[in-house]
Amino acid sequence: MMKKHDSSFYIRRSDALIDNKKVMVVDDSRVSRMMIKAQLLAKHPHWQIYEATDGQDALEKMSDLVVDYFTIDLNMPGIDGLTLIEQLKPQHSESLYVLLTANIQQATHDKAQKLAVKCVNKPITEQCISTILEYFNG
Repeated sequence: MMKKHDSSFYIRRSDALIDNKKVMVVDDSRVSRMMIKAQLLAKHPHWQIYEATDGQDALEKMSDLVVDYFTIDLNMPGIDGLTLIEQLKPQHSESLYVLLTANIQQATHDKAQKLAVKCVNKPITEQCISTILEYFNG
């Protein structure tokens, strides 16, 4: 039985408190990826952030990764964000997805809702990141 004065007790408790989530940021805009990454790490310095430059890059990187959260831009060359989510979900069904878009068309929001994806409007701002974190943290 472990006693409270045993130093390993405190090490285990502190390990449990560290939030080691993994996030994939998919956006063709380098500036957007940098802003999202910086703001997520400012709030959660222990998170691992992976970046993909478009949908194809994300699919290639996800063959070796398991991540907890995705932020995915809607408008990207090649595979759009909603199509990417449709392709990722069967193998990554436990992950949470945020679709970032400046497109406020109802059809986009309806399709995102059918995929159980949170839609967050761009541009990337502190409010935008707060909305994402509220969704990720439940």
